[in-house]
Amino acid sequence: MNRTFFAASTWRALTLAALSLGSVGTALAQDTRWPERPVRMVVAFTAGGTTDIIARAVSQKLTEKFGQNFFIDNKPGAGGNIGTESVVRAAPDGYTFIINSVGPIAVNTWLYKSLPYDPLKDLVPVVQIADVPNMLVVHPSVPANTFEEFAALLKASPNKMSYGSTGVGTSSHLSSHMLVQRLGSEAVHVPYRGADALNDLLAGRLQFMFATIPSAILQVKAGKLRALAVSSAKPSRSLPGVPTVQEKGHPGFEAGSWFGVFAPKGTPAPVIAAMNKAVNEVLPSLEAQLVKEGADPVGGSPEQFGRFTQQESVKWKAIVEASGATAQ
Repeated sequence: MNRTFFAASTWRALTLAALSLGSVGTALAQDTRWPERPVRMVVAFTAGGTTDIIARAVSQKLTEKFGQNFFIDNKPGAGGNIGTESVVRAAPDGYTFIINSVGPIAVNTWLYKSLPYDPLKDLVPVVQIADVPNMLVVHPSVPANTFEEFAALLKASPNKMSYGSTGVGTSSHLSSHMLVQRLGSEAVHVPYRGADALNDLLAGRLQFMFATIPSAILQVKAGKLRALAVSSAKPSRSLPGVPTVQEKGHPGFEAGSWFGVFAPKGTPAPVIAAMNKAVNEVLPSLEAQLVKEGADPVGGSPEQFGRFTQQESVKWKAIVEASGATAQ
């Protein structure tokens, strides 16, 4: 009788284990079939900007790779906070991602004093797409053909020159603020929303600004703007011959932009892995296009990207605090 009871119990246990394994197998199978429907790729900025340009290039390649539509959903506003929060609140089902940049991930936490979320905790880093240096550009009417000439001009005329930015606390604003401080001078900051700053620089209503390379490289090549330096630690492949601010006597000056894919917290790990693998696989086919437009492809693992975003947050906290910039 005991043997009969033992046999029956063992059979029930094995049956339950088999059912459990079957459920796991079904879940894994479902994950490996991802995506089974269109995937929303949120961009927290307006169409036509650097984030949007990069997002559309990557999403097109993902659409081709998977045979499912990876479509762009622009949700601009509040320095990228509106679109970012929408993804933080989205269902973590593997069908919503955000292609985001340095501002909403590493800067805004320190710039906005009452964010209702923490981008480093409430979003999962998937993969870094690219580094994008800012470049110091001046209107052709500015009598400076080199960084040294510009620095001398700025020092000799404090508060006589105006610079634009894409908003208070953005990397374009903080790059210029840091440079003016390094040069021991002063200049008038005129914040804009998005591309209007570049338009006013082209019109000559501003004298200089730090712009992302993709947003202004065509104007530089056409002679409508003059590029004097880049804000990255090493020269950009997109602008050979343009020096870094560091090599012009300002060690530690590094204030570029970067872009990567994030998902809502709780997104299944197999989906994160699949998206990471796919972006890494399509990046080589985008390299020539990205470099031409001013971006250096990166790639790598979610863990690498996670460590990088943590380091960037620490760096930008110090920059924001030193600048005194705040936003409501």
